[in-house]
Amino acid sequence: MGSMGDGRAEGSEQAFHYEPVERFGAGITGSRPWNHDALAGVERLNGRVAMLGFAAALIGEALTGEGVLGQLLLMLRWVLG
Repeated sequence: MGSMGDGRAEGSEQAFHYEPVERFGAGITGSRPWNHDALAGVERLNGRVAMLGFAAALIGEALTGEGVLGQLLLMLRWVLG
């Protein structure tokens, strides 16, 4: 059983893994492999946000009858008064 300061939970045999702090840009140019699980999660989130944005554009077009550029012009006119 681990103590409180060694990074393991009480009664757990699996230790937490903390990555060392690197200088700026070292993760891209260094020989360390990418964390594929974290990148997959980020890409999944990015795709879902893109789908929401596309759906919002379609809903806006259905409500206003304007395309994307027309919606941007309507928003600009609304903001500027």
